[in-house]
Amino acid sequence: MLTKKELFEIKVLQQVCEKEGGFQLKLNFDMLENRTACYQEDFLHYEDGELVGFLGSYGFGNKVELCGMVHPEYRCKGIFSKLVKMGLEEAKKREVITILLNAPAESQSAREFLKTVPCTFKFAEYQMKWHDTELSEDEVITIRPPMSKEDDEAEIQLDIACFGFTEKEALDFAKMIRENSYDQRLIIEANGQTAGKMRVSEMNGEAWIFGFAVFPELQGQGIGRKALSKVVKMEYQKGLPIFLEAEAKNAHALRLYESCGFRSYQAQDYYLYLG
Repeated sequence: MLTKKELFEIKVLQQVCEKEGGFQLKLNFDMLENRTACYQEDFLHYEDGELVGFLGSYGFGNKVELCGMVHPEYRCKGIFSKLVKMGLEEAKKREVITILLNAPAESQSAREFLKTVPCTFKFAEYQMKWHDTELSEDEVITIRPPMSKEDDEAEIQLDIACFGFTEKEALDFAKMIRENSYDQRLIIEANGQTAGKMRVSEMNGEAWIFGFAVFPELQGQGIGRKALSKVVKMEYQKGLPIFLEAEAKNAHALRLYESCGFRSYQAQDYYLYLG
């Protein structure tokens, strides 16, 4: 678990790196602030008492994402290579199936580093921000917190059906979210039937939507768009800017988000580690 001091140092380093590079790093502070694993997930490098390098490992079911940074004045000294090696070794110990290296699409230094690593481009992910858009009302769609074992099971089955989790991975992930996350878990109902789910994280004056899924057999009926519209309205009424993330390869999801007023402002590239 990271200390408050370490979290503060990571934020300071992030600000320095982002200002110098003109991009945004995806460091998932909601996860950094709620670490509970019995294995190492964060790797820090200090020089003369100052944090100058950081790598975070983020587990999502059967995959791990690695993302990090090095202070501009300390690059080309092998620091990031050392951190990545440590992160890869830890992931391999856990027999993770997929390891992804995450880098801001605009980062030239990241692209140069990735040339030294056995990896291949996998996909791009867009961070999207909601812009004031008129959204339709729909009383057929209900958004509510989970209230039963059936709701918990539905969340697990949605992760299996929509995100490719195995049953064990979905169970472990659901347990972690319930016990260690401050995210609001939401169940989507359509005509009284459980149709999907999502999570909303409200941190640092922003609302982020995660884990948005509708059962495959119910997709294409407008349920996702109506549910998303409803949640956006809820967060907008609180005065919060609203964000979400979407993979570029999911063209249908991108169109859905855009139809609700979301626009891309930042991209992250993901590379599949081949070592």
